[in-house]
Amino acid sequence: MSDISTAPTHDWNGDSGDRWAANLDRLDLMLQDFGDAAIAAAAAQPGERVLDIGCGSGTSTFILAEQVGATGHVLGVDISQQLVELARAATPAAAPIDFCLADAATAPLPSGSFDLLFSRFGVMFFDDPVAAFAHMRGALKPGGRIAFVCWRGAAENDWVRLPMTAIRDFVPIAPTDPDTPGPFAFGNPDRLSDILTVAGFADIKITPFDTRLAYGRSDTRAAAIDDALDMAFQVGPLSRALADQADDVRARAADAVRAAFAALPGETSVLIDGAAWIVTARNRAA
Repeated sequence: MSDISTAPTHDWNGDSGDRWAANLDRLDLMLQDFGDAAIAAAAAQPGERVLDIGCGSGTSTFILAEQVGATGHVLGVDISQQLVELARAATPAAAPIDFCLADAATAPLPSGSFDLLFSRFGVMFFDDPVAAFAHMRGALKPGGRIAFVCWRGAAENDWVRLPMTAIRDFVPIAPTDPDTPGPFAFGNPDRLSDILTVAGFADIKITPFDTRLAYGRSDTRAAAIDDALDMAFQVGPLSRALADQADDVRARAADAVRAAFAALPGETSVLIDGAAWIVTARNRAA
């Protein structure tokens, strides 16, 4: 799933799934450049079979289906019932697409069936990433490939760093282990490379990708800043940090984060630096 929150996995059929579904347009805008870069690296070809891991509402699935054409097929897998239902409802008639409500880390997958494993921010949440990637690799054809985009460290992503820094003087932020499952679990490229190697992948390439992402949107700059603030309060680490805070603290946080966003460029969106890895590899069983 294209996740940027710190919610536990099981919550994707609860509040977090509802919040993601309610903010789809904002989130797709934010993630567009990253998804486009990952899809370009994947280079899906006509006739190929693709597994889209953490497909969410199907944004990347639909693009991949256009690339593989009528002779190919894309299977989108996600753990959120809300998002899978949205994806199914949006699927064009006769499109070479199926959606499955399941955890790709453990779900039964047809052995040696896919040419490509793809994910847009959907692979950072596995409790046992080596086992998860090894399991998914078993569904790849010999010589098949994987391509995905994942976040670099939180300190490199200003859409996280700026609002969390803005509230640190009056909201306690508990330290976290950067290697635990979560949006930034693969920030360390050496750790990521080791995980993929042990899972059975070869020809691993981990390439930095930086862009100014569009956070929130509206017709005017002032309204765009307000929309960005509303988005930050609804999804992502800031929303988790403020979930149990008193109204006065939330009000102070809103003022502080709005000021941080107001210092950034952008007219119809707040433009914030984002940093990710574009990762490609091949099935070592070629």
